Amino acid sequence: MKNGGNFLLSIFFITILSTSIWADIKLPDVLGNSMVLQQKQKVPIWGTADVGETVVVTFQKQKLTVVANEKGRWRVDLKPLKADFTPQTLTIEGKNKISLKDIIIGEVWLLSGQSNMQRLLRETANGEEVQAKANHPNIRIFNVSRMVGYKERKGKMAEWLACTPKSVKEFSAAGYYFGVDLQEKLKVPIGLINSSWGGSQAEAWTPVEYLSANPDLAITVERTKIWDEERPRIQVEYAQAIEKWKVESEKQKVAGARPSPSPGVPDALRDYRVAASIYDGMIAPLMPFAIKGAAWYQGESNEARAEQYGILMPVMIRSWREQWGQGNFPFGIIQLPNYRQPKPEPVDESWSFIREAQRRTALNTTNTGLIVTIDIGEASDIHPKNKLDVGLRMSRWALKDAYKMKLTNSPVLKSYVVKGNKILLTFDDIGAGLKIRKGEKLEEFAIAGEDKKFVWAEAKIVGKNKVEVWSDKVVSPKAVRYAFNNNPRNPNLTNDSNLPASPFRTDNWDNPTKGKR
Repeated sequence: MKNGGNFLLSIFFITILSTSIWADIKLPDVLGNSMVLQQKQKVPIWGTADVGETVVVTFQKQKLTVVANEKGRWRVDLKPLKADFTPQTLTIEGKNKISLKDIIIGEVWLLSGQSNMQRLLRETANGEEVQAKANHPNIRIFNVSRMVGYKERKGKMAEWLACTPKSVKEFSAAGYYFGVDLQEKLKVPIGLINSSWGGSQAEAWTPVEYLSANPDLAITVERTKIWDEERPRIQVEYAQAIEKWKVESEKQKVAGARPSPSPGVPDALRDYRVAASIYDGMIAPLMPFAIKGAAWYQGESNEARAEQYGILMPVMIRSWREQWGQGNFPFGIIQLPNYRQPKPEPVDESWSFIREAQRRTALNTTNTGLIVTIDIGEASDIHPKNKLDVGLRMSRWALKDAYKMKLTNSPVLKSYVVKGNKILLTFDDIGAGLKIRKGEKLEEFAIAGEDKKFVWAEAKIVGKNKVEVWSDKVVSPKAVRYAFNNNPRNPNLTNDSNLPASPFRTDNWDNPTKGKR
């Protein structure tokens, strides 16, 4: 009896222990205290529990019941909510009870991309001063951890925090300015989810199945297999290169010379460049949290494959929208700024073609907009320090496109027609009409004939929404480009918004990255 009693007692404790391990309702990290719930649309609340467990979700006057499915997953959708600054509590109850507190209701935006979205306030113009005053209790931020997303560190992906000088310390500068201006204009709580990674390529943000399904993108998945095979050898070679560099650097220092830059990390050793890797770890876990839309600042690391980028961007946007299950939510593309030294003549440079891929994606993809920054970059810095204007332009785009406010954004080419020795351009989003922003005449227009050789052209505003372009050197023009160099000197076409017109080309001629995959 004694042994039998011990056995039964052991079974009892094992049952209790297993219940505590497996029965608890669990929530994804993005559902937490102090979060902002999206107003005016259904709000998914989801998680895991025991198979067949009944889960009850209560918020405001809504009480929803669901049974966990055969995989232990459950989800309910709250009916659309009204914006509210009053902190509220959401409860989820089954075999255990979770109470999420300090929840407010407003507008939620996803911020994503590479280093220019990731860039911190203290790394930007006047950033430390701005950070010191960044007290916005009704702006809540969720700063996704790259280390947790990649399982290099255990813990939560992030926690929702009220915006303070401390919490915003590691947050996106452009995203911060965007959120502050958005709240000022909309007068509702703002939630900002920052999921960005410096040096990342767009294919890392795209699901494998979408990449594999496209012949022009499948190579990005195949490249992962090649890197897996090469990685041991490359790790040894890279370590040797670093040791050699250290020795050479010491010699240079002794000689009073400036040490050479360290060898770049090979792509095979950058796990964040593996196809779909960032999507799997830092985007998919956020789904289907209700958001208003997304703002994307990326492209620098895809410069060498600009032609492919024009194929990849629409696929990535479609994949996010389909997987989120929230329809064609607004998606803003921040077009790359002016960068590198200005050139005296029109030239074909891949940086310009990345911008063109972004422009065409915005034009041809439903509910997708372009945020132009051609005038606020820096020739010698790929990370321009003016993130205030970037954030304000992000906000202006959102207010116009997502919130339907009567605003004017950058003029965008609508169509063109050849008329004799001139080409007539027609623009959209012209507000009160096109105008010159700086100087007495339009600059940065180039024109080419059948030979595809571009020369600087004369340009004149000939109507509220039209520009005429010509050159005495081109008798039979075929194509026009505007502000198409890496760093145009004076892109001065604008409208009453005073924002620069987007760089563009009317041709579909081959670009320097043709065929590069």
